[in-house]
Amino acid sequence: MTAFAQPPEPLALYGPEFAADPRSHYRRLREHGPLAPVRLAPGIDALLVTDYQAAVDLLRDTHTFTKDPRAWQATVPEDSPVLPMLGYRRTALFSDGEVHARYRGAINDSLALIEPHALRAEVTRVAGRLIGEFAATGSADLIAQYARRLPLHVLAICFGVEPGDGERIVNGIAGMFNSAENAAAAYADLVEVVTALVADRRAHPRRDLTSYLLGHPADLDDDETVRQITLIMSAGHDPTTNLIGNALLHMLTDTRYAGSLHGGAMTAHEAVDEVLWQDPPLANLAAHYPRHDTEFHGVRLRAGQLLLVSYAAANTRSESGPSDSAVRSGAGAHLAWSAGPHRCPAKQPALLIAMTAIEQLTSQLCDAELAVEPGALKWRPGPFHRALSRLPVRFTPVDMSAETHLHRADGEATDGPPAVSIGP
Repeated sequence: MTAFAQPPEPLALYGPEFAADPRSHYRRLREHGPLAPVRLAPGIDALLVTDYQAAVDLLRDTHTFTKDPRAWQATVPEDSPVLPMLGYRRTALFSDGEVHARYRGAINDSLALIEPHALRAEVTRVAGRLIGEFAATGSADLIAQYARRLPLHVLAICFGVEPGDGERIVNGIAGMFNSAENAAAAYADLVEVVTALVADRRAHPRRDLTSYLLGHPADLDDDETVRQITLIMSAGHDPTTNLIGNALLHMLTDTRYAGSLHGGAMTAHEAVDEVLWQDPPLANLAAHYPRHDTEFHGVRLRAGQLLLVSYAAANTRSESGPSDSAVRSGAGAHLAWSAGPHRCPAKQPALLIAMTAIEQLTSQLCDAELAVEPGALKWRPGPFHRALSRLPVRFTPVDMSAETHLHRADGEATDGPPAVSIGP
C-alpha cells in the first residue's frame, strides 16, 4: 500500500486565509497524495480528494461509496455550521439507487420545462433593468447589484416566489454556503419560505415549477417537495452568482481581455470556460462515505468517513488529470459540474444564465474597469465555494432610461414568453 504522509493536523478550509488564497492551500494538500486531511469547521474533519483521476473514480463508484451522510452525521454536533450543507435531507443529493432515481427524475423533468429561448429572453430583460438601475452612476458593485440579483429573479419566476421573499431566499442560501455560526438559522429560514410556498401551491396550483413538482408522477409529499426545491435553489443561485462574478473578474484582470470588458481578444464564453477550470464557483463538495472499511488510491478509509471532492484542486495541476495544454485546447473534461450519477442536472440553464448576463453587461458597459486593485478584493469565507464579496467597478455613465421603461419595478417583464412551459 502506498504510504500516506500525514501533516501535523488537517488544513483549515474556512476563514479568511483560505478564502484569500485557496490555490496555495491546494498545492500544500497535494504534497500528501491524492487525498489529504482538511478541517471544514472547528472539530469537523474530512479527507479532500485533490487528484483528478481519484475524483472521477470516487464520483462514479456507487458500489464502494454512499451519498447518505447519516452514519457520519451521528458523530457530528447538532449545531455544526456545516450541517446545512452536508446534513441529511430527503433529496437527490443525499440518496442512492432507486430513491435517488425517483428524486432525480422529478428534478430533471422539472428543469426540462425551462425553455432555453424564453429563459434567454427573460435574462436579457432583467439584465437590462438591473444595469439600468446603476448605469447612469458610473460605478457599481457587480455582485450585490447584478450577479446576485439576476439568478434570484429567474428562480422567483420559475418557482413562483413572492417578491417579498426573495431576500430571505438569497440570505438563506448564502448562509448555508458560508457555513458560519448563523448557517442553521439561515437554512431554517429558507425552508420556512419554501414550505409556505409549497403549502400555497398544494391548495392553489399555478403554472410554475412548484406546482409541477407537486403534481409529478414521482408523487412527492410536501416535505420531499420542499427539500427538492431548496436543493435546486441553493444549487442554482449561489454557484450561478459566483460563476458570473468570477468570470467578470477574470475578464477585468486578465491581460488577454485588455483589463476591461472592451477590446480584449477573449470572449465571455472563453472566460466562463476558464473559470470553470481554474476557479469553479463550487470549489469543494460531492460528499461521499465508504460503505465499509476499504482502501482508495492507496489510502485506508473507515466506514462512514467523510470524503469531499475538490473540483478546484482536481481541475488544476494534477498528475493524472489533463495537462495545461489540454485545458487550453478544450480537451478533457473539467469537474465543475461534477460527474457520475450525481452530476449537476442544471448545467445548461446555469450556463445560459451566466453567459447571457455577462454578454448583456459587456455590451452595455464596455469600458468598465476594476475600481480597486485586484489584491484588495475580498472573498467570502467558507469551505465549499469560491465567491467574491464585492466586485466594485467604474465606467462611463450611460443613460439607459429608454431601455428600462418596459420593465416593472419588481423586475417582472411586461411582455415576452414565460421562462417555463407547463402545458396549456
